[in-house]
Amino acid sequence: MSVRKRTWKTNRGEARSAFVVDYTDQLGERHLETFKRKRDAETRHAQVAVNVRAGIHTADSRSITVTEAGQLWLKSREAAGIERSTLDGYRQHLDLHITPLIGATKLSALTVPFVRTFEDRLRHEGSAAMVKKVLASLSSILSDAQDRGLVAQNVAHQRRARNKKGSHQTRQKRLLEVGRDIPTPAEIRAIIARLDGGGRHRPFLLTAIFTGLRASELRGLRWADIDLARNELHVRQRADRFHTLGAPKSATSQRCIPLLPMVVNALREWRLACPHNESGLVFPGSKGRPITLATIIEINWHPAQIAAGVVAKDGRAKYPGLHALRHFYASWCINRRADGGLELPIKVVQGRLGHASIQMTADRYGHLFPRQDDGAELAAAEQAFLRN
Repeated sequence: MSVRKRTWKTNRGEARSAFVVDYTDQLGERHLETFKRKRDAETRHAQVAVNVRAGIHTADSRSITVTEAGQLWLKSREAAGIERSTLDGYRQHLDLHITPLIGATKLSALTVPFVRTFEDRLRHEGSAAMVKKVLASLSSILSDAQDRGLVAQNVAHQRRARNKKGSHQTRQKRLLEVGRDIPTPAEIRAIIARLDGGGRHRPFLLTAIFTGLRASELRGLRWADIDLARNELHVRQRADRFHTLGAPKSATSQRCIPLLPMVVNALREWRLACPHNESGLVFPGSKGRPITLATIIEINWHPAQIAAGVVAKDGRAKYPGLHALRHFYASWCINRRADGGLELPIKVVQGRLGHASIQMTADRYGHLFPRQDDGAELAAAEQAFLRN
C-alpha cells in the first residue's frame, strides 16, 4: 500500500501529474485511486489502511449506489413473499425518503456520521416514528448489500445501536391509560347495553370486545374458525388492507380463544342471517369481500360509542381506532376477578393476544397487572431488621 506521484504527457505534449493510492484490500484484490492533490491521496491512504486492517473496506469500483442496493433489497423481500402492504411501505421509504436524499451516494462512501446527517434531515420531514422506520429500512438495505458482498459494514445498524445505548436520544413510550387509551369497564358496559337491533352490529362488536382480535383478524374470520359447540374461536387467517386473505401476522398469531356465552349466542343468531359468501367470512363486506376497516370504524365502532355516551368533549366518539377494544380485552384478561376481570397470568395473556414474545406483552401491558398488598410484609421485615 503506497502513495506515489504519476506524471505523463497529453497528446498535445502538455505535462500532467496526479497522485495514486495503490493498495490491496482484505480480499487480496489490487486497487488504484487517483487524486489531484497529495494531501487528498494521503488522507485516503490512511483511511483505506485502517479499514482494510479492520476488514470493512469496500472499493469504490465495486460499490453500487444506495438506490441500486435498495432495488435489490425490494426484489429479495418480494421473492421472500412478504405481505403486499409491508412491501409497499418499504417502497415508500425508498422512493420518498432514501432516494431523494442519499440515493446517488455509493455504499462505500457511507459512514456513521453520514447516516447521522441523513437522520437529521429526515427529522425536518416527519415524525420520530417515520424516522425510525426509514432508518430501519436503510439498515435492512445495507444488511442485504452486505450479504451480497457489496459493502463490508452496515453503518446504519451501528447508528441505530448507538441510539439505543444513548438514553438521552431515546424517549420512553407513554404507558397506556384506562379511560384515555383503554375503554373503562363502565364504558364497555354502556356500549354493550346499546347494542340492540339486527345485523352484524352486535355480534361484531361483542366478538371484538371479548376476543381481542386485531381488525385484520376480524375481517378475515371464517365460520370454519368458530366452534360454537365448544365455545372457542381459532385465529387462522387475516385480511390485509388490499382485502387479500392470508396467514396471520406471525406464527404466534395463530391461536385459540375461548368465547363467552353472550358472544356465542350473538354469533349463533348472526349465523342464520349472515349473507352467504364463497370465503365463508363471518363478517363479509359487499360482494362477499372482507369488510373494510373504514366501514368498521364509521358504521360500527363510532356510532356505538356515541349511542352509549362514550364521547369526547367535541361530541365525537372518544376512542378513534378499533385497537382500543384489543387494549380493553388485554386489560380484562389482566384485571382481578374481584373487579370483574379474568386475572390471567402474563404468559396466558400473551397467548390470548397472539404476541410474538412475553416481553412484548409485558412492555405493553405490564403496568396494568395489580400490585400485591405488600404492606404487611414490609412491616414484618422492618421489625425483624430492627430486632437484629
